Amino acid sequence: MARKRYQKGHVYLDGDKWKGRYRDDVITSGGTQRIRREVILGTKRELPTKHLAERRMEVALARINGLDYRPGRVATFEEFLERWKAEILTKQKPSSVRSVKSHLRCYILPQLGKLQLEQFGVENQQTFISRIAEKGVSRKTVLNVLGTLSSVLTTARNWGYTCQDVDLEKLRLPSRGARYEAPHFTVDQLQRILSIAEEPWRTMFCILTMDGLRAGEVLGLQWGDVDLDRKLLHVRRSAWYGQIQTVKSETSETVLPIPTALATILKEYRAQWQPNPQGLLFVTRNGRPPSSNKVVQYRLWTILDALGIPRCGLHAFRHTHSALLLDSGATPSYAKSHAAANAPLRRAHHT
Repeated sequence: MARKRYQKGHVYLDGDKWKGRYRDDVITSGGTQRIRREVILGTKRELPTKHLAERRMEVALARINGLDYRPGRVATFEEFLERWKAEILTKQKPSSVRSVKSHLRCYILPQLGKLQLEQFGVENQQTFISRIAEKGVSRKTVLNVLGTLSSVLTTARNWGYTCQDVDLEKLRLPSRGARYEAPHFTVDQLQRILSIAEEPWRTMFCILTMDGLRAGEVLGLQWGDVDLDRKLLHVRRSAWYGQIQTVKSETSETVLPIPTALATILKEYRAQWQPNPQGLLFVTRNGRPPSSNKVVQYRLWTILDALGIPRCGLHAFRHTHSALLLDSGATPSYAKSHAAANAPLRRAHHT
């Protein structure tokens, strides 16, 4: 359906807010329909006169009056997400799928499921943030959920649906809490852990600590990734819940130096290692990479409980790597970047 005429809209004052009304064409399951829309232009304080409000309305109508105007598609979040999950989410890594499904199930669908995509403007976005913040979640969780929403809305816009992007500069986020100090081990604690850890877990803990890898990267290692002659470790893949997948990012797929002490440990481990079809350094009895949560629950925590060390996850070894760098004289900025992605070493050895 073509646009009937050039629109100026209807601007009026509602309390202390200027509002504007106009007509728009939308594509629904029943065909193209012309509907009335309403937009908040600003407050009386921001726009003291109606003339200024009308100028703002011209900007709002730029899409409608443009020569390339086409009717937009409309749908509720619930309706659109069914297609988005089938076409987009299924193409993502299993680890990403799990977190996104959690965002959809816990926050997005309960709050927004019946809402039209086009209605999720800045005001509704702010209301959504306030409601999930009331659940006591962290600022980081709010940002992660908004990241999922942004991905959904970007896809919707690309597919021709009428909706507005998430712009963090226009939103008020929960305040930052007290700075969280990631758990790590002292040198004494690390020595005690390694002294009683059995293989293959001792070697796994050593790789995590000495090269600062993520748990999934260590669990995805194959012997073809380990060059003991040149003392280089190739990070090419990751493992998540027993499934091999790509690493977290392009910068994570890289080459790291193997410290001399770690090279000795790996040589000793290779001598007693039992072959498996994929050549993985660490496997379960069914030939698959172990799940990191199982390693933590049944191996690491058993050791920590025996030594009286507070429980934590495998990432503590990675943070211990950063702490050891600081103890050796590295600057805090170097240690932070190294912990984030082993950036300086990875760039130097990337081939």
